[in-house]
Amino acid sequence: MKLPRSFKQYFWDVDFNKVSLEKSRSFILKRLLDRGDTSALKWVADNFQKEDIKALLLTSRDLSPKTANFWADFLGLDKRKVVCLQKPYSPIPFGLSS
Repeated sequence: MKLPRSFKQYFWDVDFNKVSLEKSRSFILKRLLDRGDTSALKWVADNFQKEDIKALLLTSRDLSPKTANFWADFLGLDKRKVVCLQKPYSPIPFGLSS
């Protein structure tokens, strides 16, 4: 299944003609949730289940906190389980060792 041509603006960094729903479901969902407009979100609602969005929120760090926060509220998810809302890993500062 091909994406609507109007979505090309959301996939500026890849060959849009090679993006397919069958092969890139997670990538497409992340990109449209994070950057899509109202028509893109309507398309998401028609082509994905709420469970797909929930699963993405609970496993991916690739969404902005703003997007993750909105969808967690909308879907009634515990924000402590939404991985991209958790404190990021903080490495030891350069030059320090144990």
